[in-house]
Amino acid sequence: MVRTYDKIARTAKHSSLDLKTYLKQQKDLVDRALDLSLPINRPEKIYEAMRYSLLAGGKRLRPILCLATCELTGGTIEMAMPTACALEMIHTMSLIHDDLPAMDNDDYRRGKLTNHKVYGEDIAILAGDGLLAYAFEYVASETKNVPPQQVLKVVALLSRALGAAGLVGGQVIDLESEGQSDVSVETLNFIHTHKTGALLEASVISGAILTGASDEEVHRLSKYAENIGLAFQIVDDILDITSTQEELGKTAGKDLRSQKATFPSIWGLEESKAQAKQLVEAAIAELEPFGDKAEPMVAIAKFITTRTH
Repeated sequence: MVRTYDKIARTAKHSSLDLKTYLKQQKDLVDRALDLSLPINRPEKIYEAMRYSLLAGGKRLRPILCLATCELTGGTIEMAMPTACALEMIHTMSLIHDDLPAMDNDDYRRGKLTNHKVYGEDIAILAGDGLLAYAFEYVASETKNVPPQQVLKVVALLSRALGAAGLVGGQVIDLESEGQSDVSVETLNFIHTHKTGALLEASVISGAILTGASDEEVHRLSKYAENIGLAFQIVDDILDITSTQEELGKTAGKDLRSQKATFPSIWGLEESKAQAKQLVEAAIAELEPFGDKAEPMVAIAKFITTRTH
């Protein structure tokens, strides 16, 4: 199939970016690609469980960032889409597992019952495992018109972002910190730069790696991602306090009930908002050398501190 991603994406080009339209167009492209990426096979139950969570909605921020940086550094939507899909598969796996009773024990995600509430804990675990394995297969088998060494770099990057040096390591410290009253800002930063930030950073950098971007460009994008990743988590902590379950699509107020250390619990709400704003400003500064081409990524950074869910 000759994909129409690039043709559709060209309609999103604006001299002055309409972020709402841009995000919707990119999300629609990602949703369509995800639906096509995972047809139901035998055994049907596991594929249905994988698709249930993968196609449950969400902002698709990680794949959108991957597509944006690929275009920013001279690539195309088609080049980046398999990696973008893989990022969402990995992210979805982390949500399925994070919601399990042994972890954060949540009943709702993206406004729907969590995977284990629908399919049981055993199938939910396997659905997460299946998505994780398939993510790497999908990058390796579906990425076209990209030199193999660059695809290999992306696979290595995703592996590191996911493992003990990234998401898994952050989750471990997060679990160990529950109920503790003396969690430091440094520990909280470690948790979130690994649990949330590592995959966000991989989302940004992977798009640039696919195009063979320069070391300087990758470094700037890495700093951008590091800043928006931490800002994203600070805003998540704020929204857990200030939003309803309907707005969030998941259980609100859960951090407080679980006695989790959060940025507002250490800094308070107003200082947390100020810190998030500073991080976004620092992220945007890293994009200055890219000029107008970075407009979508500037807008996404600003969106992080103004979002309501």
